Amino acid sequence: MTTRFLPPPGAPRRLAAAQLANSVGDGAYYVCSVLYFTRVVGLPAAQIGLGLTVAWAVGSVAGVPLGALADRRGPRGTSALLALATAASVASFLLIDSFLLFLPAACGYATAQCGLSAARQALLAGLVGAEERTRVLAFLQAVLNGGLALGAAAGGLAIAADTATAYRLVFALDALGFLICAVVLLRLPAVTPVPAPAGGEPRLAVLRDRPYAVVTFLNAVLLLRMPLLSLALPLWITERTHAPGWLVSALFVLNTAAVMLFQVRMARPVSDLETAGAAVRSSGRIMAACCAVFALSALPGAWWAAGALLVLGAVLQVAGEMRQSAGSWQIGFALAPAGRTGQYQGFFGTGVPVARTLGPLLLTSLLLLWGIPGWLLLGGLFTAASYAMGPAVGWASRRTAAETAAPGAPAVVSG
Repeated sequence: MTTRFLPPPGAPRRLAAAQLANSVGDGAYYVCSVLYFTRVVGLPAAQIGLGLTVAWAVGSVAGVPLGALADRRGPRGTSALLALATAASVASFLLIDSFLLFLPAACGYATAQCGLSAARQALLAGLVGAEERTRVLAFLQAVLNGGLALGAAAGGLAIAADTATAYRLVFALDALGFLICAVVLLRLPAVTPVPAPAGGEPRLAVLRDRPYAVVTFLNAVLLLRMPLLSLALPLWITERTHAPGWLVSALFVLNTAAVMLFQVRMARPVSDLETAGAAVRSSGRIMAACCAVFALSALPGAWWAAGALLVLGAVLQVAGEMRQSAGSWQIGFALAPAGRTGQYQGFFGTGVPVARTLGPLLLTSLLLLWGIPGWLLLGGLFTAASYAMGPAVGWASRRTAAETAAPGAPAVVSG
């Protein structure tokens, strides 16, 4: 029975172990980092926001060449080195005492994280067959959420203690998690590097691939659901509804548990571009319904009525999230030409930092200033992006088909 919640044995299970190792530390880091930077280091909130915005912008740009490096030098070794770099960057936060030191440390952290994500995707592509990748990614997402939940609980203990030592232990835990991640990644089979492009072919071909750029942009729009749950919805609940504030935490737990339990099941029907497009369109419709329900929670009435609407909206939100995730994983991999998985995944992954940096400003302005009309507009945006994904994927897949003469997929070698 427990195997239902575990990825297949071999490489997928080791990839999950690496994911768990670093996600526990990340969960603690996410809930404690801002308090550490403000209370221990003494940075103003405005400087922290500016520094993180710059850092994730740098990281999103660096993800493409680091992904290409994984293609050319081998994704296993590159992933392990970037995991070590992430551990070092997390540890460097313990030494900062000013914004001038915080900014390069944050840039190093974001760069290593974005590069590691791209390199691990290239490693997965080399170790797992195309027909199994979406299913394995669903397992990894479930493991990620479980690790983040455990880490958040540990971070809660640090917040309760509210001492400099407790916060520093959280950073040490995160750094240790990435060290363990590097060790686990090195125990995976090696994947043969892909030779550098011959002749005059550009090294970073993804930057000239307009169809893939459109697909990546639409995916970034759909990823606005990320700051919706973590930032916009908590502000909406506390400022615009009569629901109790503790519901913010309850909805986060609901989302995390649902992904852990149902992400693999939601991803099961997704096996090709056609089913991936259907999953994305379905996610757009569900997110539109979710936004309409959240909007209704601001209407006058009893607190329990607002709470019930918020819970219903959160259920719809996580259902849309899981469908969108499954569809986007399949699309991102299927449209990447053979031998360029790392750089293409590095580019596709820019949607995450873009959503994290621009999303908070966009969503708080749209929802808190416009209220119910803002929610309805956001729902329309999700629907439009999800339905535009189909034609964009068709355009990109025709480009991929035209490159059938490209080198084959990298082979697995012992090591």
